[in-house]
Amino acid sequence: FWYRQKGAGYTMGQMDKAEQDREKGKGLPQAFLQRMKAMLGEEYEAFMEAIGEGRCQALRLNPLKLREGGKTASQVLGEVADPEPEKVPWADHGYYYTEAARPGRHPYHQAGLYYIQEPSAMMPAELLDPRPGERILDLCAAPGGKSTQIAGKMEGKGFLLCNEIHPARAKILSENIERLGIRNACVSNEEPKRLAEVFPEYFDRILVDAPCSGEGMFRKNQEACGEWSPENVDMCAARQDQILDCAGKMLRPGGRLVYSTCTFSWEENEGSIDRFLAGHPEYRILPVSREGLGLTGCDGLCGKEGEKGLHLEGIVRMWPQRIKGEGHFAAVLEKNGTWPEGYRKAPACGVAKGIPLKELGEYMAFCQENLRVPEAFLRGEGCYMGYGENLYLVPGDMPSMRGLRILRAGLHVGERKKNRFEPSHALALALSPADVAHTWDLPFTSSEGEVLSGGTADSRELVAAYLRGQTFPAEGEKGWYLVCVDGFSLGWGKLAGGIMKNHYPRGLRIQTSEKF
Repeated sequence: FWYRQKGAGYTMGQMDKAEQDREKGKGLPQAFLQRMKAMLGEEYEAFMEAIGEGRCQALRLNPLKLREGGKTASQVLGEVADPEPEKVPWADHGYYYTEAARPGRHPYHQAGLYYIQEPSAMMPAELLDPRPGERILDLCAAPGGKSTQIAGKMEGKGFLLCNEIHPARAKILSENIERLGIRNACVSNEEPKRLAEVFPEYFDRILVDAPCSGEGMFRKNQEACGEWSPENVDMCAARQDQILDCAGKMLRPGGRLVYSTCTFSWEENEGSIDRFLAGHPEYRILPVSREGLGLTGCDGLCGKEGEKGLHLEGIVRMWPQRIKGEGHFAAVLEKNGTWPEGYRKAPACGVAKGIPLKELGEYMAFCQENLRVPEAFLRGEGCYMGYGENLYLVPGDMPSMRGLRILRAGLHVGERKKNRFEPSHALALALSPADVAHTWDLPFTSSEGEVLSGGTADSRELVAAYLRGQTFPAEGEKGWYLVCVDGFSLGWGKLAGGIMKNHYPRGLRIQTSEKF
């Protein structure tokens, strides 16, 4: 899109080659363009054409929600994207959508049915290959796309630590963990060095989606162009070395580490891996089946800046001229050694000590009254921890977080008030209609996926009204209700005197003028 303004009234074929090159590279740093030309050689023209085109958009369905709700994946996609959307080849549950679709403005988004994510960014979590029951760290996790992707594959089992060093971004990360109904994740706001002190050789898998110069996102984010410089590339590479060193200390023997960036520079990609392996001989590169992921031709570079030697089997480079997505890089590493079967190393800080159930009388009463199978929460996996009035359900054998900056210590189930318990929005999003005694469903589409007839405007307006924080008339048994849209949880309501009082959080409410 950089050359479309000046090129108005002329086709690219009517301009001479020098003019075409100038127009294609408009707004991009010249030092960057020169380096890319040296790296790509004859493919440079195709690269420039690709970054001049519109970017691809995609979403990733949330398997934690779809197996609980009343609609199939195809019905959800038909409503928010396209009846027959194109699959993202390298990502389970990933689908492209057209510019006309606006899935971020659909109530299914508030219900956590999907995460809007750049398609190439879905690749590193697939390479990590997370499994249920494992201990997994996403070290540079904000805004949460890769963390939520990992959580979907863990199926609510195991321990996921999502860390972000910047407080504002950590808050956004925590909000996305909540929106997608994830129960087994803890969100921290710590430096990698501090985590390495607490979790030596603790995690089964670690993802390092490192902060980088962002060259692969230039057509998506023009601000990254203005911030780019060769000096910034060197600074990012030095920071990545420090982050990787910390991550290497936290992986158990036999564990898997995936390093990824959204940049093209050799220093931040293959160079980072070369430097890490030179200082950590206990690690080796694992091969990647690019063909199986639909990434044929997305191989790494061996040697600096365009020297085309042997390609590294465990490295993936996603080029915008070869795939439908932005630039991305990933390498898969394994730590030598094994652990005895069933062995679980304790963290340096010890294991979290929960609150005995006998001390949670108000919460137990809430569960008995409002959940169909209260034992699923009261006596299932995990334990309860309190932070002031806030009560959290944390994963089993979760490490103690004493001395760490924690934003979300597992699933926030609610607040213990005087003589009563008030459930949290996070708990509502983690539950399905089958879990609770009382539900109130707000229909948005029919069971066939068509917009409801005979009151379409009214039914859609009722959903919008709830998301704006409005009450609505309702008849039924007094008490807490899980308010849903087409069978998917949106939040809490409390019925009394023929009125459903709205408990949708004020900070999440949509603007009055917004309509679906």
